Amino acid sequence: MKIEEAIVFSLANSGHGMTTDQIADYINAHRLHIRKDGNPVSSKQVYAVICRFPNLFCKDGGRICLIM
Repeated sequence: MKIEEAIVFSLANSGHGMTTDQIADYINAHRLHIRKDGNPVSSKQVYAVICRFPNLFCKDGGRICLIM
C-alpha cells in the first residue's frame, strides 16, 4: 500500500493521535509499506507525507491525527 494509506490505516487502528515515530514503528512492524530500497520507513518520511496531505492529517500537540 502507499505510504499515505499506511499512515491513515495506522491512525485509524490506533483510535488516537500518534507521533511520527510511533506511526513509522507501526508501519514497519506490520509491514504496511515497503520502500523500494528495502529500508524501513522513517519518522522524517512520515512527516513529509503528512505535510503533503493537509486535507487528511492535522498536527496537534506533537501528535498526528486524522481529519474526519
